[in-house]
Amino acid sequence: MATARAAVLLTGFILSAVLLMPLQWLGLKLRLPYARALPNRYHRFLCGLIGIRVTTRGQPHEGGACLIAANHTSWLDIPILASLQPCSFVAKSEVAGWPFFGTLARLQRTVFVERERRTRTAHSRNEIHARIAAGDRLVLFPEGTSSDGNRVLSFKSALMSVAQLTIVNGDEDREDDLVVQPVSVAYTRLHGMPMGRYFRPFFAWYGDMELFPHLWEAFRLGPVEVIVEYHKPVTIREIGNRKALAAYCEDCCRRGVTQALVGRWDDMEPVAELPHEVTAPRVAGA
Repeated sequence: MATARAAVLLTGFILSAVLLMPLQWLGLKLRLPYARALPNRYHRFLCGLIGIRVTTRGQPHEGGACLIAANHTSWLDIPILASLQPCSFVAKSEVAGWPFFGTLARLQRTVFVERERRTRTAHSRNEIHARIAAGDRLVLFPEGTSSDGNRVLSFKSALMSVAQLTIVNGDEDREDDLVVQPVSVAYTRLHGMPMGRYFRPFFAWYGDMELFPHLWEAFRLGPVEVIVEYHKPVTIREIGNRKALAAYCEDCCRRGVTQALVGRWDDMEPVAELPHEVTAPRVAGA
């Protein structure tokens, strides 16, 4: 049964992506409005297909340009975050050359950066800034790699320097500070039961794991529940400098993941459950 489930889901994932690729390519080529919203709708569908139930806490920043700084556990982080609101991602340059997934990343207008070449940091920062200034919402994974899902790694501050640049806001030609919002993603349940340390690495993709075998295992194991928490957005002016900003985002994500895994929160705010196969998340402008 588990093998049949994985085969059906993998087939559905590949076929749906292949069918939408030409449509998205055309939309980007002709600069058609739907090209920004289509990946969001596709990722909603994909989360529903896989059986990912997302619970959100907090509120996404909606007051202008924003850079999202999130912890990174799995390739599943991409459809999960992209299903909640239209966004693009910042990824290492190697991803652009991956078969199939590299094409998907390019069609979602991913910004590719060379993390190992510090001389390219300023160029990457300027590209990220230009995209955000143009109205795009970008997701940055400051850990620089993915973790086992049980912890959050140290956040690197290099690309946080983008927050030092201002954004021209609206017709008033007013320059505002770029807002950075930490977002934590935690994989908490499998088939409705606490996932635990044993099963979480089956969904976390890290180290030297091969992507397609890992994809197969995640599809085979069954429905998963994820908690996404939007933490308080800040500006670098409020925090002080890019290293302090990275430390703040890291602390928020670590606290969010820890509290989600143990099922206890300091504030006890109500949460919104978003089973993608039943209820679509509210997305500004969709």
